[in-house]
Amino acid sequence: MIPIKNEREISMMRRACRITAAARALAGEMVRPGVTTKEIDKAVHDYIVSQGATPSFLDYCGYPASACISVNNTVIHGIPDGRVLKDGDIVSIDVGAFYEGFHGDCAATFAVGSITPEAQKLIDVTKQSFFEGIKFARQGNRVSDIGHAVQEYVEAHGLSVVRQFIGHGVGKELHEEPEVPNFGKPGRGPRLIKGMTIAVEPMVNIGTHLVEVLKDGWTTVTADGKLSAHYENTVLITDGEPEILTVTEGL
Repeated sequence: MIPIKNEREISMMRRACRITAAARALAGEMVRPGVTTKEIDKAVHDYIVSQGATPSFLDYCGYPASACISVNNTVIHGIPDGRVLKDGDIVSIDVGAFYEGFHGDCAATFAVGSITPEAQKLIDVTKQSFFEGIKFARQGNRVSDIGHAVQEYVEAHGLSVVRQFIGHGVGKELHEEPEVPNFGKPGRGPRLIKGMTIAVEPMVNIGTHLVEVLKDGWTTVTADGKLSAHYENTVLITDGEPEILTVTEGL
């Protein structure tokens, strides 16, 4: 069953999402050569806790960190460690915060120093594909209308959309109904209803859409070793334009 939030619950969601978005922004500001992914994770953890919230990801199904930090060909669920970021890397940072009973969830991919034009195109197309998708995040449309728009935009730019992992509802649980794929035919799946809150999160690869999960059970990489990017926000369905709950200036 898809949870529909009332006005009080939406207000709580906004608070959780503001903390989440600020944590993502803080992480992005730290991205530079010489910084370790573990240092970024600690900063995300400390900020979320300082706001009276709890990192949504920490211990979620056994995940060992507060942020997912995925470098270069790692698509999602990269585990922070002592890896030092270097000039030319790209790094996807996915964060969540649980505050007063509700979760926020968002992600973005950042450049480390000077990156190639190909890598910059990947980041730009991934982000814009989110905005192309949420043009259809309106009451009365169907969930697949979002993913269809994402896929069309990505593939028009010669890139591929990951299919093994998808977006989802978010609220009292980090992952709720409905599933929100980033691909597929339009006009399918549940209808979007005012009060639904969903995480729309395109994961886009330069090469094949195929991915592999490593032995740690979390780290997910491109099957061909090529670059991947990730962009995500928590979105509220309204009776008009969708509201991005995890919005921050520049992200």
